[in-house]
Amino acid sequence: MSETNVTKEGYDDTARYEIRVTGHLADRWAGRFAGLTLAREENGITVLTGTVADQAALHGLLRAVRDLGVRLLSVTRLQSEPPEAPGGDLQGSSHPSSEEIQP
Repeated sequence: MSETNVTKEGYDDTARYEIRVTGHLADRWAGRFAGLTLAREENGITVLTGTVADQAALHGLLRAVRDLGVRLLSVTRLQSEPPEAPGGDLQGSSHPSSEEIQP
């Protein structure tokens, strides 16, 4: 059997995520997504946004989505705070990076 070398670089990094699911989740489910903000869009999608401690915590959140039986639309790792431009101007706001996962 061959061995696969897997690096754990970045697995323990705290990061901000946006998780999009179908349906409007009621406030009573917020406890399952501790620390995340629930926002309901007019199109029937709930957006969960917040800081996740590490990959294990992210997998726990995704397990909670699965257990609720709602459809997962996307998981996006957001960029951390935007860099400050010379003169104190911010260059944009926190927005999705290229690390988007579509199920």
